[in-house]
Amino acid sequence: MSERNKEILVSFIESVWNNGDIHAVNAFLADTYTIYHDPGDPWDKQTLSIDGFKERVRISRAPFPDQNFSIQTLVAEGDLVSMTWLWKGTHTEEILGFEASDKPIEMSGVTLYFFENDRISGHWQVADRLSVYQQLTGNQNQADA
Repeated sequence: MSERNKEILVSFIESVWNNGDIHAVNAFLADTYTIYHDPGDPWDKQTLSIDGFKERVRISRAPFPDQNFSIQTLVAEGDLVSMTWLWKGTHTEEILGFEASDKPIEMSGVTLYFFENDRISGHWQVADRLSVYQQLTGNQNQADA
């Protein structure tokens, strides 16, 4: 089961998040998807329908249409798969009041995905959104100065 869930997750990340195939969501998600913990995400602590999740993908990808998650590690146990990742995208549309800059933006994070009957049913995530803010504002960490 664990290895199968890892394969499902890799396909999901590639199809939905990297390639933006919103219709592929139907093949991967359970009937509802719960975001248990994802500080800074507008959908934090919400349970979404499949259509709600599709809208989340559409809105999330819009400012960074070339976004790409590079999976660093996958660890699976039972109905859980943990993924560490590096994310990159070009800022081509407004996000949270920041006009498009055409700058490359990067961040990293770790996500724990929950599975039910070979379907992804939710996640618990920590992402380095502070570095995204710093890149958007041009305000880099003082330690870099």
